[in-house]
Amino acid sequence: MHIAITGNIGAGKTTLARMLSKHYNWDVLYEAVEGNPYLADFYQDMKRWSFNLQIYFLNSRFAQAQKIRSMHYQTVVQDRTIYEDAFVFAKNLEESGLMDKRDYQNYLMLYNTMSSTVNPPDLIVYLKADLPKLQSQIKKRGRAFEQSISDEYLLNLNGLYDGLAQQYLDGNMLTIDVNNLNFEGNPADFEFIVNQLNEVLVGYR
Repeated sequence: MHIAITGNIGAGKTTLARMLSKHYNWDVLYEAVEGNPYLADFYQDMKRWSFNLQIYFLNSRFAQAQKIRSMHYQTVVQDRTIYEDAFVFAKNLEESGLMDKRDYQNYLMLYNTMSSTVNPPDLIVYLKADLPKLQSQIKKRGRAFEQSISDEYLLNLNGLYDGLAQQYLDGNMLTIDVNNLNFEGNPADFEFIVNQLNEVLVGYR
């Protein structure tokens, strides 16, 4: 199976992907954050680097999708999906005036070409988190380049994530409200997520 974890910056995707990988003995593919040559520059000047960053993430996500496609007999959990790149992050940048319309259209043409060859995940787990939770998590992990992220930017992303969750028709989606969960530090909270996941996974066995 291909299981993807989605959610806003700071929602806990990478942590949950790591924990699920260990719990179920699944393979895991993380988002290309470490070593990303554009990310720090992007947060200093979003308009200048938005297109470059989104192309980098799109290429990385497509390469992961191709790798997952070749892993026929393994279950893999993926940190973020190719859909978020186009319909949350790139769309937000265009709507906010941080990406030129022609660049966004160029980006979408490339996305459509790539996504037409990609199989959707069997299951998407959407970690839904409000602004205070996101702010707390971003501060806690301490990435210097993330500390300048504005509340407006995070709120806009949340709105687009909710829209994507409502409109997603390519497979199953499990939405988990993580505002009051500490699944990394509280075993009962992680067990709560595992139990919800197990209920969905029964249909695939």
